[in-house]
Amino acid sequence: MRSIRISTPAAAFLAAAALLFALGGPASEAAFGTHEASAASEQNVAEEGSPYISTHLYFGTGRHNGNPPITEEEFMKFVADVITPRFPSGLTLQEARGQWRDKEGDINRERSYELTVMYPVREAHARNADIEYIRGLYCKTWELESVGRADVRAQVDF
Repeated sequence: MRSIRISTPAAAFLAAAALLFALGGPASEAAFGTHEASAASEQNVAEEGSPYISTHLYFGTGRHNGNPPITEEEFMKFVADVITPRFPSGLTLQEARGQWRDKEGDINRERSYELTVMYPVREAHARNADIEYIRGLYCKTWELESVGRADVRAQVDF
């Protein structure tokens, strides 16, 4: 059997013709993800919602020096008394299982909570002070090393 070699321009033409035949007409730019179609798609996404920051705080409940873990009741009181007044518009709280390495190098596994608060980017400076107050008070109250923090930019719509 004899092989036929097709030049690159001819191969491109044949592929386009086959696609045109298969689709029954001209293919849209959106189907191929052209720059114009991608830009229009990104523009639509960018217009939805407003720029926010989503802050995630990670609260462990294990304590040092043989002290009992922070109970659910103690933690929920902290949420009600300290966190809610600073974020009255809303928050999300999830119970979790966490682990982390402490300053002595030990791995600690504990029941934990992930708190998520979202706020407009324009409020970031003021909210940072609230978040750092919450983190500091939690550590001071139960003699803990840290509360984890992660900030993520997001487009948010309610």
